[in-house]
Amino acid sequence: MMELVCPAGTPAALRAAVDAGAHAVYCGFADETNARNFPGLNFSRDEMAEGIAHAHARGAKVLVAINTFPRAGDQQIWHRAVNDAAGAGADAVILADIGLLAHAAERHPGLRLHLSVQAAAANPDAINLYAGAFGVRRVVLPRVLTVAEIAAINREVEVETEVFVFGGLCVMAEGRCSLSSYATGLSPNMNGVCSPASHVAYADTGAGPEARLGGFLIHRTPRGAPVPYPTLCKGCFRSGDQTGHIFEDPVSLDATQLIPALQKAGVRALKIEGRQRSRAYVAQVVRTFRAAVEAAERGAPMPEGLLSKLTEGQAATTGAYAKTWR
Repeated sequence: MMELVCPAGTPAALRAAVDAGAHAVYCGFADETNARNFPGLNFSRDEMAEGIAHAHARGAKVLVAINTFPRAGDQQIWHRAVNDAAGAGADAVILADIGLLAHAAERHPGLRLHLSVQAAAANPDAINLYAGAFGVRRVVLPRVLTVAEIAAINREVEVETEVFVFGGLCVMAEGRCSLSSYATGLSPNMNGVCSPASHVAYADTGAGPEARLGGFLIHRTPRGAPVPYPTLCKGCFRSGDQTGHIFEDPVSLDATQLIPALQKAGVRALKIEGRQRSRAYVAQVVRTFRAAVEAAERGAPMPEGLLSKLTEGQAATTGAYAKTWR
């Protein structure tokens, strides 16, 4: 059976995911070593140890995301995160930086290493390099590949592959987007914050409600309409004679119906995005996908439409899996 890897932004969400049937959860420390470094999210060292114990007692794994890139001369924060994850009994750490991979492989040879999607390893040569140089056991593939391309990769690599099947969707090359850095001075790749709330401002103007990020106007919304959060790649822009969502529509990824095809393509694990979501959201999504994974194992049809109310804008896409983006 494919492993279901589920998000846990808080200790409560971790317990909810495990109790709902997650095979594994992924989470991070409450600092800039992980790519969801937001106030109110993530784990202290004690909470991480307690969460790992809770998951292990119920047969689930915990994968610790340390998936941002260390700053030159300040890598000890990231080294400490790897050391503490290993000491707490994590089943794996999810890393992106080659220096951090080298550190983990040298200092903790028994610790399982997963390559983060932040590394954007999208071909067999890159994946085999990480596996050969650092002993990486699993690669989280970037969200730019078709099912056929994933199958082709799996035929040429020895490591496990993990893919996203539900949640927030980014059209940028993971680990390489500089939009938020440009607008706010804070990098999702190094500080772990994309479109941080500290730089968000709303105003009610004569033209309607406006949402800005770092001083840049991202949305102007008609009166009475919902005002979206100003994430840059999902903002409205003018390009030539076109005005709208130039980069990405405000929709969520939902690849439920593609699970049998992904299974046939050799995918080992299915990943749900959403560490910033509530425990109720996590529990519902995990239950639904656990049922889908078990149905795929039996050769039964996939469930349909069960999560439509939880998608962004109540709209969903299969993203690059079927190359339906414009």
